[in-house]
Amino acid sequence: MIKYTIKYLTAFLFFSTLATAQLSDLARVDFTYIPKGNSNVSYNRVRALFNYSIKLKKERTYLFLGLDYSHIDFKMEKNFSFDKNELDDFQILDLNIGFITSLKNDWRIGLRITPGFSSNLTANDLQLDDIVFSGDLVFIKDKTKDENVSKPYRLILGVSYSENRGYNFPLPYISYYRKFHPNWSYNLGVPKTNFQYHLSEKNRFKLYAELDGFSSNLQKGILVDGTNVSKSINMSLILGGLEYEYHFTKNILLYARSSYIISNTVHLRDKNRNNIIALDDANSYYFRTGFRLKI
Repeated sequence: MIKYTIKYLTAFLFFSTLATAQLSDLARVDFTYIPKGNSNVSYNRVRALFNYSIKLKKERTYLFLGLDYSHIDFKMEKNFSFDKNELDDFQILDLNIGFITSLKNDWRIGLRITPGFSSNLTANDLQLDDIVFSGDLVFIKDKTKDENVSKPYRLILGVSYSENRGYNFPLPYISYYRKFHPNWSYNLGVPKTNFQYHLSEKNRFKLYAELDGFSSNLQKGILVDGTNVSKSINMSLILGGLEYEYHFTKNILLYARSSYIISNTVHLRDKNRNNIIALDDANSYYFRTGFRLKI
């Protein structure tokens, strides 16, 4: 029972992260590095995201079109009964189609549809199994800039669906943000929780916990132990750490994270997304730095 509860909670955490990140970022470039340390794998990820906003006739209504690309370099030290070179390199590309508009009583609705692919591309061209689909629907009540509110807050409720992370059912999203002091704020909920100190208008520090990872198709498949064929790889990380943000303006910022991986699971999966073999489960450190342009 505990095993399945953790499994569904992990999926809940990951998908929910996508709901806000994709709809709030106009552009983002970041680099993630996980050193091998005491684990079996090292991991580098370069990610670039761009969304172009189109203002529509209705007030506070926007259409977003964009691309989200990641290149992942995945290295394993341990030898297994298969060719680990098939797992070195992964490409992920998503097409973002988003829409945000106003509702009654200061609510807004955001919708994102994301077709794309995630693959190791060992066959040198795309296959049907490489194609993935994601979608998010969120309702937002944002009072962070309302001068009539003594303690600004933001509430987001929604649902998220994705084939890109190995789970094919919709999951809920809940987030509550409040700035309770000129220098302090917090965000409670799932997928992430943080406690933030606003040192100045330009400098902020966050203690946070969240989840990261990836899932990708293996085009040629990998024969494991001479009996099972793996068709995909899945990596899920639960993180806790410290983030520093430098805000050039209210919408442009540079950030750096240093985290400890609380939980690390890397599996090869069969065509039904059942785990075949664990590649790594050791805890390690996690570093990310990047640039964001947000709404």
